[in-house]
Amino acid sequence: METPPLVNNTRVAAIFYEVSEILKIKGEKFKPQAYAKAAHAIETLPEDIADISKREKLEEIPGVGTHLAVKIKEILNTGHLEYLENLRQELPPGVRELAELEGIGPKKAIILSRELGITNKEGLENAAKAGQIRDLPGFGELSEKNILRSIMAKNKGRRFLLGQVLPVAQDIVQQLVALPATKQISLAGSLRRKKETIGDVDILATSPEPGKVMDVFCSLSSVDRVLARGPTRSSVVLATGLQVDLRVVKEDQYGAALQYFTGSKDHNISLRWLALERNWKLNEYGISDLSTGKKIAGKSEDEVYRMLGLPFIEPELRENRGEIEAAQKGSLPDIVPYTAVRGDLHVHTSWSDGKNTVLEMAEAAKSRGYEYIAICDHAKSPQFPRGLTEKQVVEQGKEIERVNRTFDGFEVLSGTECSINDDGTLDIGNTTLQDLDVVVASVHSSLKMPKNVMTQRMLAAMQNEHLDIIGHPTGRIIQQREPVDLDLTAFFRTAAELLVILEINAFPNRLDLSDINCMKAREYDVRFALGSDAHARANLSYMEFGVATARRGWLGAKDIVNTLSIRDLRTVLGS
Repeated sequence: METPPLVNNTRVAAIFYEVSEILKIKGEKFKPQAYAKAAHAIETLPEDIADISKREKLEEIPGVGTHLAVKIKEILNTGHLEYLENLRQELPPGVRELAELEGIGPKKAIILSRELGITNKEGLENAAKAGQIRDLPGFGELSEKNILRSIMAKNKGRRFLLGQVLPVAQDIVQQLVALPATKQISLAGSLRRKKETIGDVDILATSPEPGKVMDVFCSLSSVDRVLARGPTRSSVVLATGLQVDLRVVKEDQYGAALQYFTGSKDHNISLRWLALERNWKLNEYGISDLSTGKKIAGKSEDEVYRMLGLPFIEPELRENRGEIEAAQKGSLPDIVPYTAVRGDLHVHTSWSDGKNTVLEMAEAAKSRGYEYIAICDHAKSPQFPRGLTEKQVVEQGKEIERVNRTFDGFEVLSGTECSINDDGTLDIGNTTLQDLDVVVASVHSSLKMPKNVMTQRMLAAMQNEHLDIIGHPTGRIIQQREPVDLDLTAFFRTAAELLVILEINAFPNRLDLSDINCMKAREYDVRFALGSDAHARANLSYMEFGVATARRGWLGAKDIVNTLSIRDLRTVLGS
């Protein structure tokens, strides 16, 4: 009898992600999101899902109900999911690969497979170049050009969301740091710089016994297959398809190697020019004098930067966006620490589409060391049928008052996330809004408006005297939906003039505003708020990704309102 493959959190998540993808291709509306949500929660669990299952606590995982709990148990017991195997059989060959390309989607993928017999990306590229696609139903000449552009982008390699990768990579580091043979260890590459998407994971370590570290690394339960196993470098692939590389270097090279493998490439090139100006050579082994060949630095990153006449530059800033020039002038920003956030200003509960009650979310936030949270459930609308009516907003406010009486040194703020209508009005009346502590307004519909119309819509919304925060301002969903077409200069200038706060939404597939847009908005003295957009207690941890985005956007604690005490925050909000 065949032994079932080792089942761990990563493998269960990978199976659920695949189910989500196939259901999306089949045109299902709600199931794909449910499976993807559960997959992400499972992938980032702090403990083994098998242990949770033994305690009969699977349904406490965000996004996991009775139905999915049964499927998780099947995977744990057998190593596979019959439901997924059946779904695979229902798809025409190649449809999944085609549907992953931007601009195609499930319906068009099925048309391409049925009408032209296309089963892979290469066949699609050939058909597009031959002009065979433009006459198909739902396509056209522009679609054909977009398909070719999408194929070129896809050829550059798959990228994963920061929020998907960071918890998994941190878990690997924690397992390796526990080894007696590991002396120093750190994430490197784009993950250490906290880019919003990650191609692969780089880990750097020092050890007197690198072979022992490599043995454990290659045999981790999350590893699906080993690509390469060497004495000082190994590469593995996890069940989700993520590649992880581990390098073990000498202690006197660790700082230089960490700086080099953290990148970015353009940042490193600029540093090498600074070294050459001093007749030095800088590489992953250290700084050496070209005249004598003697190594003069490399043990620590601080030492490398100091030798080049620079203060330490935080990894999130190393994108060659002016950080080296700022460092030379002594004007590097004092970017916000990860520990500076004192509360979460965008949290959902079971009153709308969240999983937990007001009290449960408050208790979870307090346990994280927060001083406050803002409950911002959706207003009822076609996009959010489970949203609150104005009467329910008032009722929820009374519950929040009751919850607040149970706490000492912690406060729950009453709020809402209302939608911005096409004409810029808000979908909750001012009479209700005026009694709330925090009003977040976001665009959830008509996202393809022309630039001038969308800009006027957003500027009109900011005129509402009760509005505090614009939520996820550009409406983008990373790798799925482009930002709205918006005159950002006018938008940022108006936000600053009207003292409207702009959100950095920390949900992993949003990170909106982006780091680049944070930098632009900073030029206009815009104020920012960090919100996890949590729909369950576990989602409160997403705040880390929002802080990372703020840091990459050169923002300091002074730029972000929820680094303030509750008293000072109330002054800013006018509540």
